[in-house]
Amino acid sequence: MFDHHCTACDKRQLIFPSQVTSLVNTDHGILVAFECWCGAEQTLVTGRTSDHREPVAA
Repeated sequence: MFDHHCTACDKRQLIFPSQVTSLVNTDHGILVAFECWCGAEQTLVTGRTSDHREPVAA
């Protein structure tokens, strides 16, 4: 679970594992694709090599 600011609905939402649609390792980090609660498809790059990291909820 992590929080993300949606670019479509402009809200900060908790994203659960069931909303994740794919995980892809890239040279820039891990590309996480998921669906926001509003239905918008979103992506985020995370991992050690990424420039931006979202805080992880425990």
